[in-house]
Amino acid sequence: MSERPPPAEGRSDIVGGWLEAADAAVFETFVVPRYLQAFGELAVSMLASGEEAQVAHVDCRTGYPDVEISRTLPGAHLFGCDPSASAIELARAKAAMTPGLAADYRLTGKAWPTPFPAGAFSHALSIHPLTRAEDRPALLAELARLLAPHGQALLALPLRGSFPEVADLLREYALKVEDVPLSDAVDRASAGRPTIELLGTEMEAAGFDFVDVELRTSVLEWRSGRDFYEDPVSRLVLFPELRAQLEVDDLDRAWEYVRDAIDKYWSDATFELTINVGCVSGRRIG
Repeated sequence: MSERPPPAEGRSDIVGGWLEAADAAVFETFVVPRYLQAFGELAVSMLASGEEAQVAHVDCRTGYPDVEISRTLPGAHLFGCDPSASAIELARAKAAMTPGLAADYRLTGKAWPTPFPAGAFSHALSIHPLTRAEDRPALLAELARLLAPHGQALLALPLRGSFPEVADLLREYALKVEDVPLSDAVDRASAGRPTIELLGTEMEAAGFDFVDVELRTSVLEWRSGRDFYEDPVSRLVLFPELRAQLEVDDLDRAWEYVRDAIDKYWSDATFELTINVGCVSGRRIG
């Protein structure tokens, strides 16, 4: 087995993605079923069975897919944490109204470790965290820290080849305005998304055995550039995701160009965005 790294002491700030009070309910109502569900369903399908499971959900937002986890692992107790107070408040309200769901949600800060004790959980997972590529090892180390021996970690996120349609439009914008740094950033971001092989390698480097990676392709559709631009999925996930990966502060004009280009190029068709939904699973043996 690979040597398990020490717990990470910190992480880079997540760029965007914190849900304000007005956004938490919108995220739960629109983003979860339309976008996040594809990642949650894949992760839940890979859960290892177990009795009296103790599940740590890192960066849990509004608590999805905790209800689905409790159905898959009857008797499980879920512990979620997130840096958004509004998301945590909504997750607690949902849990209080869901019969049979035993869940405890806590506010966390911007740095590891999470507020949960080491070695206390049978499962630890994170669904679509808005982190940079260089932060994934720290996240995996934190999941490893949380797990008891034989525990399972799950990480679901977009894999390489996701969002190519938007990437092409951003490159086109960068070429038109002669923004070489933006063009280079798009290329780095596309290459920085993990492949199946890389995600498995990173899981093994974090000290996990029995590593398995699954991939499903999902497609989102919009009728116009304005629909894409104003969709809560774009506003609350895709744009923060792009900001996090590109590490470019001012993307407003580029984002508006994408909106207008969609109307131009797909005026008589539906704009489709491809997402390679991936999930890696690993077991902590020692």
